[in-house]
Amino acid sequence: MDFTPLFHNFAKHITLTKTEEKYITSLLDFKIIKAKEFLVQQGEISKQSAFVLNGCLRGYTIDSEGTEHVLSFAPKDWWIADMYSLLSQKPGNLNIEAMVDTEVALISKTNQDLMYEKVPKLERFFRIIIEKSLVAYQQRLNDNLSLTATERYMKFCKTYPQLINNIPQKQIAAYIGVTPEFLSKLRAKQVKAK
Repeated sequence: MDFTPLFHNFAKHITLTKTEEKYITSLLDFKIIKAKEFLVQQGEISKQSAFVLNGCLRGYTIDSEGTEHVLSFAPKDWWIADMYSLLSQKPGNLNIEAMVDTEVALISKTNQDLMYEKVPKLERFFRIIIEKSLVAYQQRLNDNLSLTATERYMKFCKTYPQLINNIPQKQIAAYIGVTPEFLSKLRAKQVKAK
């Protein structure tokens, strides 16, 4: 399996030697998740984080009414995990599902800890992406509280330009917190305005 995209992702923040790359590769798992299959489901204990080599995953919860709330998408070159469950080793609330057939590199919590011991600079890499993730989630919460639906949609388009025309409209609606019908009207209004 070719983990080159993962090493390009690491290279955004740290420089690895070939020996370090070989060691890291020995601790990775490769998996193909078929469309609509789960990496992890609500109530399970998450054992790994995933880097998307190809395809797209989505992280979502289901409320007591049965409504899905999409928290994040992970297209190619993105990381995703149920961080609460992974770090606490308690049952999680997140479903992580493949939207299309998706290839991922998986790092178990155990192997990630081993990587930190042998390649300490990986701690810096994961600290940076966790910090960026925390900032993004905080900004998303603020956006959901303060932006209009139109503004949230525009922000979605900026954050996930590769997904706008490649995922079902109902998934985008669940992410920005509107009904699919409202999103359809919103998109029609934008097309008309152009």
